[in-house]
Amino acid sequence: MQFAPTRVNNRLEHIDIVRGFAIFGIFTVNIGAFSAPYFIYGGAEMVWNTPLERAIQAFIDIFFQGSFYTLFSILFGFSWQLMKERLQVKEIAFTPFLLRRQFGLIGFGLIHAFLIWHGDILLSYGLIGLFLLLFIEVKERTLLGWAAVLLFGSVALITPALYAVRDLLNFSDKLAINQAIENYSSNELPLIWKQNFYDWSLANSGIGFIFLTMTLLPLFLLGMYLARKRVFHEPKKHEHTLKRLLIITFLFSLLLKAGPYLIGNPLWLSYVQDNLGGTASALFYMTLLTVLAQTESGRKLLRPLRYVGRTALSNYILQSVISFILFYGIGFGLYNSVLPSVSLVIVVFIFALQILVSKWWLSRYRFGPLEWVWRSLNYKAIQPLRK
Repeated sequence: MQFAPTRVNNRLEHIDIVRGFAIFGIFTVNIGAFSAPYFIYGGAEMVWNTPLERAIQAFIDIFFQGSFYTLFSILFGFSWQLMKERLQVKEIAFTPFLLRRQFGLIGFGLIHAFLIWHGDILLSYGLIGLFLLLFIEVKERTLLGWAAVLLFGSVALITPALYAVRDLLNFSDKLAINQAIENYSSNELPLIWKQNFYDWSLANSGIGFIFLTMTLLPLFLLGMYLARKRVFHEPKKHEHTLKRLLIITFLFSLLLKAGPYLIGNPLWLSYVQDNLGGTASALFYMTLLTVLAQTESGRKLLRPLRYVGRTALSNYILQSVISFILFYGIGFGLYNSVLPSVSLVIVVFIFALQILVSKWWLSRYRFGPLEWVWRSLNYKAIQPLRK
């Protein structure tokens, strides 16, 4: 039976809008780690210490940090479930297809992680997403149960450990900071790649990967659960449920994301803030945009985001390529010389350009360039690209 990618008129437009917004939020957080070493090695409060820069950092921490990788992860699980259901309807063996999809993502991740940016999430999605095959036929309550156990279990395990060493968490590694500045500012590509590999290994090897699995897998499962409940498929039909979810997630995100600032925003609470608070705020953003997209004015305002959402993979990689050129010595060499306030302006400017370019591209082509490659690999056939 012939099986082809989802047609544009069969897509959930509001989910594309949410995905586009997630790409903006991810870039807002990522640019801080791309432009300076403090996200990994500490010491930002000593360098960016003016009232404006501290306010910008607090703004990003409350409204962006931990909220958008969670949102993108939920959307990943959501899309995974949609793909599985569509394969089932077409009576296509879904396990081989989904395996190809994951291995294609792993391929993109390997290139992105080691040649462009250490903060890559695609390789992690590709590897950890393989675990979803174990949950593909389980009941809805089992999905939700495992998501809750993994999410709350990791928080219950890690937060007391962080509290026990709370006096050591403000430490900054000056030697590592200077080394990162030197290597990323170099115009020698091997030095940049060497530092990039070191930074990637710091976060993703050994126990770091176990913690990452405990962080991402429950979000994937939550996304699968939401897709099965189909509340976001028919927003008008489930308007009451969505508005109730909107209020609940807003209150929890306010408590868990902004609440720690009332007690000095201690670092030992960061795992709670990013994982529980981030999940609540991700669901809040997803619900808010879905509800707004059902109104005429909201749809008109948010619709430009769908162009980026439909080309999310290409735009995610493009942001890294642009940042590589902007910040590293092989390009413009702005590493460690851009303040958070300036970075925020750069993000808005680049994202606005991405909307325009994505709209232009999709007026001529069916998919984003990397989406086209990924789909061709998935379907084991070159997909038509031009409209």
